[in-house]
Amino acid sequence: MSDAGYDHESVERRWQEAWDEADAYRTPDDIEDPTYVLGMYPYPSGKLHMGHVRNYTITDAYARFRRMQGDEVLHPMGWDAFGLPAENAAKERDTNPRDWTFDCIDTMRDQMNAMGFGYDWDREIATCTPEYYQWNQWLFSRFHDEGLVERRDAEVNWCPHCETVLADEQVEGEAELCWRCDTPVEQRELEQWFLKITEYADELLEDIDDLEGWPNSVRQMQRNWIGRQYGTELDFAIDGYGSVEAFTTRVDTIHGATFFALAPDHPISEAVAEEDEDVRQFIEHEADPEGDEPNGVETDLTATNPVTGDEIPVYVADFVLSDVGTGALMAVPGHDERDHAFAQKMDEEIKPVIAPKPEDWDGETVPDAPDVSEEAFTDDGVLVNSGDYSGLKSEVARERLTDEIDSAEEATQYQLRDWGISRQRYWGTPIPVVHCHDDCGAVMVPEEDLPVELPEFINTTGNPLDAAEEWKRTTCPECGGEATRETDTMDTFVDSSWYFLRYVSPGAEDVPFDLEQANDWMPVDQYVGGIEHAVMHLLYSRFFTKVLADHEGLEHREPFTNLLAQGMVQLEGEKMSKSKGNTVSPQRIVEEYGADTARLFMMQAAQPERDFDWSEEGVRSTYAFLGRLKGMVEDYVADEPDGENDTVASYVDAEIDATIAIASEEYDDLTFNRALRETQDLTRTLRQYATHADPHPATYERGLSAVVRLLAPVAPHLAEELWDDLGNDDLVADAEWPTAEVDRDHVRKRRQLVQNTREDIRDIVEVAGIEEPTGIDVVIAPEWKYDALEIAIESDADNLIGELMQESHIREQGDAAADYGQDLQAEREALSMTLSPGEEHAALESAAWLIEREFDAPVRVVRAADADDSVLKNATPGRPGIEIDD
Repeated sequence: MSDAGYDHESVERRWQEAWDEADAYRTPDDIEDPTYVLGMYPYPSGKLHMGHVRNYTITDAYARFRRMQGDEVLHPMGWDAFGLPAENAAKERDTNPRDWTFDCIDTMRDQMNAMGFGYDWDREIATCTPEYYQWNQWLFSRFHDEGLVERRDAEVNWCPHCETVLADEQVEGEAELCWRCDTPVEQRELEQWFLKITEYADELLEDIDDLEGWPNSVRQMQRNWIGRQYGTELDFAIDGYGSVEAFTTRVDTIHGATFFALAPDHPISEAVAEEDEDVRQFIEHEADPEGDEPNGVETDLTATNPVTGDEIPVYVADFVLSDVGTGALMAVPGHDERDHAFAQKMDEEIKPVIAPKPEDWDGETVPDAPDVSEEAFTDDGVLVNSGDYSGLKSEVARERLTDEIDSAEEATQYQLRDWGISRQRYWGTPIPVVHCHDDCGAVMVPEEDLPVELPEFINTTGNPLDAAEEWKRTTCPECGGEATRETDTMDTFVDSSWYFLRYVSPGAEDVPFDLEQANDWMPVDQYVGGIEHAVMHLLYSRFFTKVLADHEGLEHREPFTNLLAQGMVQLEGEKMSKSKGNTVSPQRIVEEYGADTARLFMMQAAQPERDFDWSEEGVRSTYAFLGRLKGMVEDYVADEPDGENDTVASYVDAEIDATIAIASEEYDDLTFNRALRETQDLTRTLRQYATHADPHPATYERGLSAVVRLLAPVAPHLAEELWDDLGNDDLVADAEWPTAEVDRDHVRKRRQLVQNTREDIRDIVEVAGIEEPTGIDVVIAPEWKYDALEIAIESDADNLIGELMQESHIREQGDAAADYGQDLQAEREALSMTLSPGEEHAALESAAWLIEREFDAPVRVVRAADADDSVLKNATPGRPGIEIDD
């Protein structure tokens, strides 16, 4: 036994062995539709951190809860095993990424088992195995067959330290640093492979509305990333270059366009830079799209406004992006904040052409133009200074202008860009393409030749696959001539875009997943992971699922029904990280306090979505609670009580029912902290019961049994130990969840009544200086006050007292009724119904033992008819009158 109460090490080891022997968490293939609970699989870095522990405790607790509820549960685990960190680690240690990765996997699997996570390890996957990544290659080929793969030149984010391409999301901060190594990122032009996710942009956007089980914040982040905009494309003529297409959502402001702007990498900008040193200097050294202020340089060119015929200056500006819109825009500083700031900086004209619509506008007159010298007016309104279009509302003008400008047409633009998956690194899925040396070009590797396996690792700078000369040499599948293998590997987000489907049939050898089983088992019922994956991983997973639905027969178009984005574990208000030196080792916590303590502390500290601060004091307190609970069960088993089934037992029975009902609802909603608070409160009540009197054995055993099962999802090892101590033959993991039917509102009112009464007694004892009360009377309010309260709640009359006095039995109370009516009038907005007089009496009768125990004095619960007027006058519904003898 440890000093704190129990030998957690032996308890946890014993029950982990029992689960393994019973194969407790295996999901058979022949079930029809399991509850699919999934945590985002981890990158195998070698050690679990507290973020992992929190994420996987959430899914494990929910999976255990659903299993005890009678569900058949699928709860698998695997490894996001490819990626640059393993390659870098291998280079630093002069080993190979495969050995490094599998060593890390072995370590983390052991740590997960030590935490008691109930995974079906028969379904384990590692994305770096050929058995998995061959299906990445197969899917790439299928996407290619359906026209969803493209190879083209593209400007990419290049990390010179990692020597690889980065996605936009992997470039961090204003300094544009690599997310892995903090090296400044460069721009390079490379041939890249793309998956055409933009083909699904509309569906990806519109289906977000149906993701009702996702956090609103994540749904909005996806909407923003897709970034659909409706507007107009139209041509501006630039001398020497002809028509240049621009996109705008506000063609109604075209009369206010006072300059034209091009992206630094627009073909015209690059052509001008060859002859204009200022433009070249700006493009190469000054342009900063992520800067706080818009910046640019004027050219010698002018553009012709297609409506007014005005010649306006052309700028190269860094706030214009080539991959947003058309890389060219008409700038209207009077009605766009960014254009306004740039115009002020460059001393360009700021012209108002939209006025706010006056409240009394008759629809015919033209309002006065607003003053936009200091601030742009960006809302819709009425056109001014716009020739024949003046006096039109913005939405009407947009339609007319789009119809009447020769080059204009309606257009939809997206911020979303096709997904560049090419990575110049070794530790990833080889792209299944060969490049024919003759005329065949890029050719897909035939399905029968998959997987294209990685060669032995070569510790070299740059991409090790470029150095694998023997591996690169191959023959063309089409002509049989000499060919070279593609040396780019896939972005690891490809691996995670469908891994949840592989868990359904991880041993499938001829297909990536069993289609019939996937149609039965998908989508994932509850998915849990970090908010940092709100865009890339979740968006790509949705894309893959839709493609598989369109072309492979998958019956589901969304992968995850419910999503929980868990909060961070912090230390003293800061996110734990190695760089800050503020990490807490899960292994140390397990060794000192046990896995159950770590799990319970994290789950009770805050709602899963919220960040919370790690507290060593909180860990010790949690461990002490578990020790006390074990002692309670041991005491019960050693000396079973034989008390009466009295009013005290009825109170405890009611609290057991209430706790079961409320905690069950909270578990179902994943608000584990509330469920655990209820369970700990019941434990405290049982402990008080046992020290107050000899408990009724059936009531006390029922309470302990309920506590043990309610804790089992979060503290599974000790729950198994105590379940066994209580004489049960089965595992608590397989036990039935306790059930109870109660009115939650009734419970809330009853508990509030008892709490208010105890607080009022404490206040009186303290204020009156009563050291040793000899008796306490708790007096229920008269029935007419309950009637008055109900009238006050339901009434909308201005004169509440007058309405109360219309009731004869209230009017008969004279001044007492008037005084109470005034109180009700004053608190009218905050009034709520209480229990009835009879229910209040019964609740306080059953809870009187708590008051007697606290104040060591006998307690009488007195009905209004039996009470003295001096006490009765102070009694109100939900707030009994109190009289204390000393």
